[in-house]
Amino acid sequence: MVGIRSQQMRGKNSARRPRTAAGRQQGACGINVFPFVAGLVLFAVLGIGPAVARPQDEVLSGAFKCAAIADLRTWLDCYYGAAQPERAALGMAPVPAAQARLVASPPSGNPAVQDIELRDDVLKSALECNRTAQGRAWLNCFYAAAEPARARLGLTSQIPASQTKTATGGVTPPADFGLTPKPAKTSKSISARMAAYVFDRNHIFTATLDNGEVWQQITGDDQLADWNKPASAYAVVISRGALGSYNFRVVKSGGLYKVRRVR
Repeated sequence: MVGIRSQQMRGKNSARRPRTAAGRQQGACGINVFPFVAGLVLFAVLGIGPAVARPQDEVLSGAFKCAAIADLRTWLDCYYGAAQPERAALGMAPVPAAQARLVASPPSGNPAVQDIELRDDVLKSALECNRTAQGRAWLNCFYAAAEPARARLGLTSQIPASQTKTATGGVTPPADFGLTPKPAKTSKSISARMAAYVFDRNHIFTATLDNGEVWQQITGDDQLADWNKPASAYAVVISRGALGSYNFRVVKSGGLYKVRRVR
């Protein structure tokens, strides 16, 4: 009798335990926990953990939550809304309530394939900001990473200016420098230092200067930048070129790039 009862008990216990890999991934409610585990692995790889989370880590976490949104314009608003933790840490005004709601509860949908690739590029650039900047410079870099998305939507650049003087201490150039084909009574060139830079999927760069200006390499320019240092390590000179064009040169570095000013 003891042997029979033992076999019955083993049978009941075996029935309670999942017998497949799929079963091990599901709890009592039948919810697949693999995405949750994968998320924890991603957080571990990125160095983002609840116990040591910095404001910028929370920003990136919020930006990743926007992935389910189908519409690119709505996704961009959610991306900007994710910046709230860093803005709060810097004592800046909060993001609009509508953007904050998108981060808290992003609507689900099916993004277009080309939009997914663009978003991946934006988020990759945003992650790179951790290597090059802190504080306000980091936030500027985070905003600059979204410039390719703004360009696809036909929106003007929207990167906050960090300073009003050039890195060399010179006079701030006129606000209309580079915005018109033939600006009247403006500087022939400007000197500044980079505050942030990002590359799109075609390695076309968008550079934010420490005077708040934003310059983008012209599509079709066959010169590719190979920058790998923090943005602040690069001093630049932008001068007028032929036929109303503008030349972008990094001091003490080879390469001359054709650019246009987007802000």
